[in-house]
Amino acid sequence: MTDNCSLITDNEHFWLKNAHVPACILENISIKPQTREKLCHVDLEINQGKIVSIISHSSELTNHPYIDLKKGIIFPCFIDSHTHLDKGHIWERSPNISGTFEDALATVRKDAQKNWRREDVYRRMEFGLECSYAQGTIAIRTHLDSFGEQGKMSFDVFDQLKNRWQEKLNLQAVSLVSLDYLLSREGEKLADLVADYGQILGGVAYINPQLDQELERVFTLAKERNLDLDFHADETLDPDSICLKKIAETAIRQEFENKITCGHCCSLSQQDPKLRQETIKVVKEAKINIIALPMCNLYLQDRQANYTPKMRGVTDVYGLKQEGIPVAFASDNCRDPFYGFGDHDGLEVLKESVRICHLDTPYDDWVSSINKVPAQLMNLPNLGKIGVGLNADLIIFKARYFSELFSRPQSDRKVMRKGKLIDTTLPDYSKLDDLGVRSSEFGVRSSEARY
Repeated sequence: MTDNCSLITDNEHFWLKNAHVPACILENISIKPQTREKLCHVDLEINQGKIVSIISHSSELTNHPYIDLKKGIIFPCFIDSHTHLDKGHIWERSPNISGTFEDALATVRKDAQKNWRREDVYRRMEFGLECSYAQGTIAIRTHLDSFGEQGKMSFDVFDQLKNRWQEKLNLQAVSLVSLDYLLSREGEKLADLVADYGQILGGVAYINPQLDQELERVFTLAKERNLDLDFHADETLDPDSICLKKIAETAIRQEFENKITCGHCCSLSQQDPKLRQETIKVVKEAKINIIALPMCNLYLQDRQANYTPKMRGVTDVYGLKQEGIPVAFASDNCRDPFYGFGDHDGLEVLKESVRICHLDTPYDDWVSSINKVPAQLMNLPNLGKIGVGLNADLIIFKARYFSELFSRPQSDRKVMRKGKLIDTTLPDYSKLDDLGVRSSEFGVRSSEARY
């Protein structure tokens, strides 16, 4: 017996023994949880990159090598269902000094006009992928600013990265424009572009006099091209912002059958109980998935100079979940004017969501919000869970219980892909040092990036 992971996983057939796995992410396995946090004490048998059996932990020896995890927790690999890789890692050259949402918009716009050439976007997006992969992410959905020529260039860069990383990461992209853009001929061309790349049609919904017309149009464009939809909705603490409700009502009216996802939805938590319940009812009927983004929204919202914030800026995750509406958590922006921090780490997303949204005591099945739930909304049925016959795509922590897991960075985690340990060394920030210098020699200049 040995506890040297690299030595064991050099074998095709081995066991991970004495592990804790959250019951909510075990697929078709009837094992009773042993802790108040609903952790199951199990042994996993792995052969040729797949999980071939999961049993209650036994001290009996096996005929194959094994690793004693000493009750360390195992997760399936993370799924980050709402990111902005094209904006990432521009903080040093374009900081948002005020920290406000309005200045984030303006600062990104200026940076895009000056710097967003092909190589600049490619290198920053790939840096984000390298961080994500090293920390245990297996699938990412990114929104891409898509006004004018920026859309064609960014989708092309995305497609190159998608092909290059296809053995390591499942990548999806969503167009990001204000919905009024989709009323134009250019908006129709954008919908065609999204369809050509086989991706998701999206946009930002704002309360305005023509919102109903905008929503009718985006749903029609999606139906004509058989596209899923993904909206930024109600990213505000204004209780009069009811875009989520209007999106749901439009989906029901149009009998839309493809997937719909709405991110942010912050105003829901500020609305009176009657309106909130009406919204949740139609969201459930429309089968809309919700993505909460607590880190970015906590950073931006209720922010004023020399003022102590009073609100957390997140949606009503408990109210939604209690009605059976799927709720995922995701990282959103990373080291850009919308969020000056972050490292593309699914564990950080879960940890901060637990703290910001009070997901502990009890933890229930909230851990599935960064793996199993986003896998479903991204149409990835074989990811985000641990089960017999699935690939051994796992994250192994020394932490034995959630309190231990959320109290330290877990930088010593092991990441396993198809039964083999990967290199978890994070890329050095110096890789980005010359961006804005070399990038001027490449690609298309953006003149219309507005979000």
